[in-house]
Amino acid sequence: MTKINILSPLLADMIAAGEVVERPASVIKELVENSFDAGAGKVTVEFKNGGATYIRVTDNGCGMSPEDAGIAFTRHATSKLHDEKGLEAIGTMGFRGEALAAIAAVSRIELKTREKGAEVGTCVTVQAGDITDMSPCGCPEGTTITIRDIFFNTPARLKFLKSDRSESGACIAAALRCALGRPEVSLRCLRDGQEEFFTPGDGRGDSAVYSLLGRDIANGMLPISCDGEDVSLTGFVSSPAKSRGNRSMQYFFCNGRYIKSALLQSAVEQAYKNTLLVGRFPACVIYLTLKTSAVDVNVHPAKTEVKFSDEKKVFDSVYQTVRACLEAEQKPLEIKLSQSTQRVVAEPKQDFFKSMSAETYRETTLKSTSPLSNTAPAQPQREAFFDTRARSVKTPVSQPRFSPVNVEKTVETVEKIATPTYRVVGEALNTYILVEQGEELILIDKHAAHERMIFDRLKAQGRQIMSQALLEPVITKPSSDDAELIEKNAELLSQLGFELEAYGASAYAVRALPDDIDAFEAGAAVEEICDKLKKGRLNPDSARDEALHTVACKAAIKAGRRHDMRELERIAESVCSGQVKYCPHGRPVAVHLTKNELDKFFSRIV
Repeated sequence: MTKINILSPLLADMIAAGEVVERPASVIKELVENSFDAGAGKVTVEFKNGGATYIRVTDNGCGMSPEDAGIAFTRHATSKLHDEKGLEAIGTMGFRGEALAAIAAVSRIELKTREKGAEVGTCVTVQAGDITDMSPCGCPEGTTITIRDIFFNTPARLKFLKSDRSESGACIAAALRCALGRPEVSLRCLRDGQEEFFTPGDGRGDSAVYSLLGRDIANGMLPISCDGEDVSLTGFVSSPAKSRGNRSMQYFFCNGRYIKSALLQSAVEQAYKNTLLVGRFPACVIYLTLKTSAVDVNVHPAKTEVKFSDEKKVFDSVYQTVRACLEAEQKPLEIKLSQSTQRVVAEPKQDFFKSMSAETYRETTLKSTSPLSNTAPAQPQREAFFDTRARSVKTPVSQPRFSPVNVEKTVETVEKIATPTYRVVGEALNTYILVEQGEELILIDKHAAHERMIFDRLKAQGRQIMSQALLEPVITKPSSDDAELIEKNAELLSQLGFELEAYGASAYAVRALPDDIDAFEAGAAVEEICDKLKKGRLNPDSARDEALHTVACKAAIKAGRRHDMRELERIAESVCSGQVKYCPHGRPVAVHLTKNELDKFFSRIV
């Protein structure tokens, strides 16, 4: 008896459906792309319950004749490819003839379509790949296709669908990418009867970006354009000041098709080199136009991966165009200061505590003590904090608690341990602390060192981090993938001090943050944590550490700002004592230059 069996056509279609129909969002993508190929100027996408039970796509395209409607659900049936030569220059969104057959194999379908100029339309009912009814009907010109109960006959696939909220986010993202790639088509998306977005279809990329990505992102975009002989591109890239915490706002289109391309991603990010902080990413919407023979879209059934015949030329075109745009940007950020702030900035800075008399300083310290405390504070030695002469282990352990002037963040108290004598010389370039220790000059990256101090403290707690409730919640709108991560890692985010709750269909309200993070950084912190979770999701400990990196980074004092000498001395003490050697990302926090090396540099010795 033979061991090799020939699968039935239905089973073969169900297996093939797994390549095309991963989830309801895949169905929306395929149906909308069919509408584009039909020449539609208006498309409406509707879905309910995350698309699992109901999806309807309506367009005003060319429609189908009764003959075409009858064979549309047959595998490898397509009007877009006629022979093998067509594969060399594919100009349509679809061409494989697999999408409708794959969708029909795992769902219940009703199709209503009417050709332009025809008196009546055609209604086709399909269940699990078989046509159960086909008859004339009245309907408008164009096509309306309704999909119900996806995976009803494949329970193994059905159980892998995520929550309605996650699937809805994926459906909206799929429709959004389609709409963003075709600004000339008006697309409306409805979720459970509520409109999610609407594009005017005026053919303008800026209108599509504004309608789909929002005003804040659109206002931070810079237009780009390059009309080359082989490669043309238009679109928008974000100003360096409007960078993001992850790559969720990077969209690439090739001949109107949304694609995923590490090549294009690298070209854009290389253009931003030395203009963005580590861990920040640009947003972009880039439309590439190439000869159809110069790009191969027949790489994967989903058609989101492509191959370019000349990758270097494509890379160079994107890189040079984006780079030229950033270099041409001369409009500075306009920062408006109140008159009172301008007066403070204009006044010469002075050390508030050095200007105090000993008696005034003592009174200030006593007043800063909680009135509920019955224990008198230890009298600090003022010279231990502010004397620029050499410091040693004689520094008192007990520190006063007060809020000095011009201090943006208070560095947490570090337990004093025996350290060699050192002297904080000052601060260079608002970034590095200069410390003299013995026969060495030490340059300390204040942000990296402070970030490590906070990370070690949070890591040592091993429990839920203290959080602060916000007077006004911060609304953030993550991508569908990020929304899924937020929902899946709600407990971890709570342990980190974040309190997020669903706000509408695709947004979240941040109601509490870790007590060290400022409210204006809430959205960026959530974005970065989601990006970290993508990399460490399989290991809970790793995921927590990656998330703590973000919390520590956002809470640490920032480079580019001057800070109080007391803060700098606390950081210097942690580094000089050996407590802090590397930042949480593994970068060194200090550089040591010996006197001998400096003498050689200045030719004082040979």
